[in-house]
Amino acid sequence: MLELLFVLGFFIMLMVTGVSLLGILAALVVAAFVMFLGGMFALMIKLLPWLLLAVAVVWVIKAIKSPKVPQYQRNNRWRY
Repeated sequence: MLELLFVLGFFIMLMVTGVSLLGILAALVVAAFVMFLGGMFALMIKLLPWLLLAVAVVWVIKAIKSPKVPQYQRNNRWRY
């Protein structure tokens, strides 16, 4: 809701100062893009601990469930 109020206030202030309609639309597109990037960055920072936890869990599960193949068999993988 605050983003919508910001965009409306931005539009009105540009209109009051005498900027052309094309300039207003260009400024709104740029502002929307910048707000989108800021929101994505904030979401990434917010989800970073959960992403790191998921990576750690997968790493631990792979370490526990890995097949126990002897070293001499593992080196002959590409020989036929």
